[in-house]
Amino acid sequence: MGIEDIVNQGKDFLEQNKDKIDDVIKSEHAEGVSDSALDAAAEFVKKVAPDSVDQQVDGARENIDKAVGNE
Repeated sequence: MGIEDIVNQGKDFLEQNKDKIDDVIKSEHAEGVSDSALDAAAEFVKKVAPDSVDQQVDGARENIDKAVGNE
């Protein structure tokens, strides 16, 4: 089994379970986990990056948050 076979199996799995995966991504649990991870990542970037990028970090965090979870 080569890498191409593994990739094709992954694609098949995703296609067959698309609805289930979407339900998990839009779940309450995913919202909580993503909020915690995004908050931690945003705070880290704000600590190490210049203050001038804080607004961009907040915007990026907000856009990513809209894509995961149910809020």
